[in-house]
Amino acid sequence: MSPRAGTVGSRRRPSKGDLTSQAILDTASRLLQTRPLDDIAVDELASGAGISRSTFYFHFASREAVLHALSGAILDAVYESASSWLRRGSEPPEDSIRRALGASLALWRRHGPVLRAAVRARDTDPSMREFWSGVARRFIDSTADQIDIERAAGVAPPGPDSRALATILVQMNEQAFLARSRARRSAAKDRELVDTLTCVWLRSVYGIAG
Repeated sequence: MSPRAGTVGSRRRPSKGDLTSQAILDTASRLLQTRPLDDIAVDELASGAGISRSTFYFHFASREAVLHALSGAILDAVYESASSWLRRGSEPPEDSIRRALGASLALWRRHGPVLRAAVRARDTDPSMREFWSGVARRFIDSTADQIDIERAAGVAPPGPDSRALATILVQMNEQAFLARSRARRSAAKDRELVDTLTCVWLRSVYGIAG
């Protein structure tokens, strides 16, 4: 007997609303490649998605809400890439940290215009500021927890307060990736950055040179 739609294992097809929202997000992502958010009108987002202005507002409350959705999905992917260290198991710290940093930098490279727009927006938009605060807490809390785990296991030596150390390391990563996303593409420079950050993380958390 063939399985019927809606049974376990079946996938829900995207609804018309899903497709419309995605069209708006795709339009915003494309426009942000060359222009800041402040220079992009709601009418342009609606037109690019093939919808009316009123339909746009049915899906998103503002341009900032579109940016929030775009950057949220990307930062979820960045967090997932960083989680390779959080879930390293028996993998050597240097290998897992280097892989996590390399994957995160690649995402900043690929989605730099959106992430840079989100960073700029947090200085002026309260909702984006709150969003970034939540992102930072998520990264810092997870990093601090992993530092505590490594110390408890005797893999990392005692050191500064784990949360204070995690805050510095997470902020360092963000600023380094932000700056690199603005620079001309260079595989050699990207490797150099990952090598340098790996060394800093290893010395800071494990007390060893990378």
